[in-house]
Amino acid sequence: MEAIYTEIRIALYAIWRMRWLALAIAWGFCLVGWVMVMRVPAAYESSARIQVQVKSLFADGAESDMQKNVDRVRQSLTSTETLKRVVRTVSNGERPLTSFESLSLIGALRSGISITAQGEDLLEIKTRISLKSISEQQTAFIARNVTAKLIEIFIQENVIGSKANNAETLNFLDQELARRAKELADVDRRRAQIAQDTLGSLPGSGTLEQRMDSARNEMMSLESGLMQARSSLAAMNGQLAATPAQIPAGTVGGIDTIDQRISQLEGQLSEAVSRGWTEKHPDVIAIRAQLRQLRAEKARGGTRDVPMAPNPVYVSLKSMQAEREGNVAALQARRDQLERAVTLIAQRQVSAPSAQIDQARLDRDYDVLREQYNKLLTQREGAKLRSDATGKTDGVQFRVIDQPSLPKQPAAPNRTMLLTAVLIAGTVVGAGVAFAKSQLSNVYTTTQQLAKASGLPVLGSISEVITSETRAIRRKQMMWFSSAAAGLPGMFMLLMLIEFVKRIMVS
Repeated sequence: MEAIYTEIRIALYAIWRMRWLALAIAWGFCLVGWVMVMRVPAAYESSARIQVQVKSLFADGAESDMQKNVDRVRQSLTSTETLKRVVRTVSNGERPLTSFESLSLIGALRSGISITAQGEDLLEIKTRISLKSISEQQTAFIARNVTAKLIEIFIQENVIGSKANNAETLNFLDQELARRAKELADVDRRRAQIAQDTLGSLPGSGTLEQRMDSARNEMMSLESGLMQARSSLAAMNGQLAATPAQIPAGTVGGIDTIDQRISQLEGQLSEAVSRGWTEKHPDVIAIRAQLRQLRAEKARGGTRDVPMAPNPVYVSLKSMQAEREGNVAALQARRDQLERAVTLIAQRQVSAPSAQIDQARLDRDYDVLREQYNKLLTQREGAKLRSDATGKTDGVQFRVIDQPSLPKQPAAPNRTMLLTAVLIAGTVVGAGVAFAKSQLSNVYTTTQQLAKASGLPVLGSISEVITSETRAIRRKQMMWFSSAAAGLPGMFMLLMLIEFVKRIMVS
């Protein structure tokens, strides 16, 4: 502890020896610092709080839309046009602002306006202004007037601007709907023209490929039906050929003649042959045996002339033959028509490939345009409904909770703290420079320092003898030093008094 105490005494003595240098540097540092602090313009801040209540008749996002509208207006308050509107109507408490003051105020407001949300329905608007060419009292009035004007613009933009925004939205949607409807009509007309040029005379529906597939599938089915119809007609022709057109009148009572039985057996034989039975088939062999027996009996004179009558079986078979011939003719005509259609479709596929590409592209464009049109139509109906509801009800309600305040003291800078900091810093810097200067000089304060520096033992020291004349001179120098040193806190107190007077004038 004794060593530390000794070192402290040595440092203080070193500073004391350079006290004039320390005082001069402290004065210079403080003067420069105080001038800079006093030249910094005071910034005054005015604040207000607004309650914004958003309500809607709808629960499908209308409140969120209104909230987005409030946020949009809140962000637009710092735009250049809004700031110009504010500056044109703001005064400094005594007179309107000059053009130079207005330009300075616009530059200060760009970064001096802050709007923050406090909770769900509270907004705080703060305006901080710092102007060099205007007094602090006028700056405080301007800060309050700007805040009041911002609140007024905020409410007007939301109450009046929302209706104008709804009208603009509806107008925009109507224009877009009209444009999309025209585009749809153009695409429809081009599709119809391509369809007429490519598919106008072709049977079926769909694209060329779809129509070709449909025609070919129908032809395959038609060929099978046509084969069956021809086979059925051939069988009917064979059966009709084996059936006599007239029969003896006696067969009506149920008694069969030899000729009738022969005719029946010949009809059965013809039907068997039409079915593809060969001569070795048992039924065919049996029928031919019966025919030989009946013909032999007839040759022996087993028949006599009898009256003839129309055969009802022949008449029935004849009508069935006509029906099957008509069916075959119809199928044949349909097949010829399909063959011509397939040929025509194939020619169109070869001659109009670009039309198919255009048709596919137009179909895609039409689907996209139709979807966009339906979306715009839905949005337009929703916007119109919300616009009608907004016009009949108050969607957003505003209430000023805290009126714009007139600031009593500057928000920045804190000159009291800065002036004090400059005084302390000047004193420390002056003392530090004096101590450094003393360490660079070849002066030893104690015999221990001399012995340590020279490496030789110090036998003793001689005290300074001060005469009365020297004492009087030193006393006079001390008075001068004390006066100069006392001037430093005196200047500090004077500046603090000036700052206090400014605050009183503002309030």
